[in-house]
Amino acid sequence: MERLAKQSPQRTRKLSAADKAKLAELDRVYTAKIAEVELDLQPKIAAARSKGDAEAAQKLEETMRNEIQKLRNKLEAEKEAIRNA
Repeated sequence: MERLAKQSPQRTRKLSAADKAKLAELDRVYTAKIAEVELDLQPKIAAARSKGDAEAAQKLEETMRNEIQKLRNKLEAEKEAIRNA
């Protein structure tokens, strides 16, 4: 821990209860957004597979992965802003 503190001193700042609550709320919000994306695209993927359209299913899976990754990146950026504030 001491080495980490020397490498990145700003990370040693203690988070307030309000900051922790904001981080928890962000987790809840983005978990819901990710679930929304999955609930929207998974039935479409299943329908494409049942029709035998592997290419469409693959494109939908890629779209889902990309959207989820964008949401996760945005979540981490927002969390980092709170941690560094």
